[in-house]
Amino acid sequence: MTTSQQSQLRPAVLLFALLSVLCGVLYPLVVCGFVGLLFPVKAAGSLVEANGKTVGSSLIGQAFSAPQYFWSRPSATAPMPNNAAGSSGANQGPTNPALSDAVKGRLEALHAGAAAVGIAPSADPVPVDLVTASASGLDPEISVAAALYQVPRIAAARRLDTARVRHLVEQHRQDQLLGFFGEPRVNVLALNLALDAERGKLVAQTQAPAALPVQH
Repeated sequence: MTTSQQSQLRPAVLLFALLSVLCGVLYPLVVCGFVGLLFPVKAAGSLVEANGKTVGSSLIGQAFSAPQYFWSRPSATAPMPNNAAGSSGANQGPTNPALSDAVKGRLEALHAGAAAVGIAPSADPVPVDLVTASASGLDPEISVAAALYQVPRIAAARRLDTARVRHLVEQHRQDQLLGFFGEPRVNVLALNLALDAERGKLVAQTQAPAALPVQH
């Protein structure tokens, strides 16, 4: 290697090393540090805790299947539903028989869930987000219509008044973004945690000691 080549190679290597450290180490650390200070919950993954344990993230759906819980939107990720490491959709067109079979299977699961708690399947139209997967496969939310469709099953499974479960749905309702983007929705994990909290309130009420008579 000639002296001229060495003189050209040395600054190139130094510049490469400097930019690698600056852009690959220092810049990410500074950005992560600022984000962690300004948005600590979001920077940590928007994790949700219950009873001192992390039970999920408000940004990633979970596959609930027990009749006493609200069910999330179906997920087509592999090798398991709601796989955050492999976000994907089914990529099945409306004429694909596999899509028709998948929808039929999900309808049957909804009907089986109703039968498991001793009620007839709802005669209302099934909201589309209960029988079709999204493009990401990770939706943490369902439409308000999808939540209300499941209210009779959950009320029967938990032996709660239907109006009480509907009230929980309305409490967790999130309106359209900026008033026109998307549609009203509810976060499934937050709603199911509220259901469990409601059960805890009922247990506490039934176990509370009766009031003593006033002595005169």
